Amino acid sequence: MSLSGIVLILIIISLLGFWLGKRRAQKIEAAGIKMHSRPYYYGWYVLLVTFIPAIVFLLLWQFGSTLYLEHVASAKIPSVTSKNLPVSHSLVMATIEDLLAHPNLLFSISEVDNYNKLRDIYTQHGFILPLQGADYMVKIAREWALKANWLGWCGAVLNLLIAFLCFGVTLLKIKPKERARNRVEVIIKIGLITASTIAILTTIGIVLSMLFQTISFFKVVPLETFFLGTVWDPRFSAAGSDSAVGQFGLLPLLAGTFYIALVAMIFAVPVGLFAAIYISEYASSRARAIIKPLLEVLAGIPTIVYGFFALITVGPFLRDLSIALAGGQGFIMAQSIFTAGLVMGIMLIPFVSSLSDDIITAVPRSLRDGSYGLGATRSETIKKVVVPAALPGIIGAILLTASRAIGETMIVVLAAGVAANLTINPFDAMTTITIKIVNQLTGDLEFNSPQTLVAFALGMTLFVLTLLMNIIALYIVRKYREQYE
Repeated sequence: MSLSGIVLILIIISLLGFWLGKRRAQKIEAAGIKMHSRPYYYGWYVLLVTFIPAIVFLLLWQFGSTLYLEHVASAKIPSVTSKNLPVSHSLVMATIEDLLAHPNLLFSISEVDNYNKLRDIYTQHGFILPLQGADYMVKIAREWALKANWLGWCGAVLNLLIAFLCFGVTLLKIKPKERARNRVEVIIKIGLITASTIAILTTIGIVLSMLFQTISFFKVVPLETFFLGTVWDPRFSAAGSDSAVGQFGLLPLLAGTFYIALVAMIFAVPVGLFAAIYISEYASSRARAIIKPLLEVLAGIPTIVYGFFALITVGPFLRDLSIALAGGQGFIMAQSIFTAGLVMGIMLIPFVSSLSDDIITAVPRSLRDGSYGLGATRSETIKKVVVPAALPGIIGAILLTASRAIGETMIVVLAAGVAANLTINPFDAMTTITIKIVNQLTGDLEFNSPQTLVAFALGMTLFVLTLLMNIIALYIVRKYREQYE
């Protein structure tokens, strides 16, 4: 039975429990007996107690089954691999998982044990398997699929037994003195705490996964070589090599990241801020209802679309314009810092305008009225009162927008290129940290090579930078906003 089918059955049982629990409580009340809680609390009590234990067991069963099957399959690989197919263990597991992606096809042609023939049949059905593989992989994949099916049915049966057991026990506990409301509130509180804990643990897990790999990288490459180096030239080493071939200088990537973000902010901040001032202070209610959503449409456009726009339209236009101005020899490259910054600035306009508009609107009306009472005009009030009052929040919004610019990838790779240069000319090409993270994790390198591990060092550096900017922005907003509330 599929996972979605089990979840659907659990939802139906839980909804039935809600209806029966509520109806049972209503019948008791109709008999003139006072209940501790309202009837719908008893319905929610049955629903939650039926659904939550069953879904938790289902998730644990699925996770444990997957680990068990991977362990069993992994134990059968090494001895065969060393004799017949000298490839890495991870590649063999990946190939087996590709076979398992379509179990119906795998079993419908069960007479075929030859990997190459099976790959041809998969290709005829529109599925792609790796070119390299061995016959034993087919056998392991079929055993895996059979065990997975058996474990799936066992889990489904146990899961439904748990659901019906909780359903019956909770339904029988519906009595006048049963504190259903208190129990429901406790369950919801535990759920909220669990959700918060999962979010925190996920963040910690992401940081630790990067941190451990970063430490492995710095065991091979010295800290000063990475943070003070001015040349980025990893020169990918051969697979399996642990030598730190090439140079891993961070400064060209760091300079490109901040340079492109700076150009974007120079364009986005004035336009976004002026738009916010107009929307909040000058525009009528009707104009605001039209202009604000139109501006925020820009925020919903995928960044890859902005990248295509930069690559096909903005870059060639700036290059041709520079050729016309310079008399035949252009000074702006199609892929340049200026191109990437300009298009990224367009993308950031709604972030600046929306955040600034909310901050300006939050300035108390009494400050404006006091300024008008002293004879100031609207423009003087905005310049002397509203903007200074909202300035801490605006600065925080700008810093939050800058952290968004620093993490951008698709616009940069299409509009600024991948050349790791150190230059102050905004019309030359540069690249950023995010682009090199993608580059270093793309290819057939061994995972433990410095050329791959450097991606985690770059990611950790970028994480720390954006985290610091966000902390500073939130500190400014929280510290100074209270003066005007």
